[in-house]
Amino acid sequence: MSVTKEDVQYMAHLARLQLKDKEAEGLKEDMNKILGYMEKLEQLDTSDVEPLEHVTEQPTILRKDIAKDPLSHDDALKNAPDADSDYFRVPRVIE
Repeated sequence: MSVTKEDVQYMAHLARLQLKDKEAEGLKEDMNKILGYMEKLEQLDTSDVEPLEHVTEQPTILRKDIAKDPLSHDDALKNAPDADSDYFRVPRVIE
């Protein structure tokens, strides 16, 4: 199976992307390389291989969940790019 330039343009349309011809050509080549690699992987006998739950066998190391005092109102607003006395000020996004 190979990906055509039309396939790339169709997928770009579904993702609401606008691609130039050069970009579509590059993506076509990349996708075909990925499919070629997948075809090589399908040739391997994996019947004796256990499915992986994690790629590495290292346990997930999380920090201890320690309660801390919350930020004060003034400290929270101190680094805001724009604030009035009580609130963060943000640009209007709904008209």
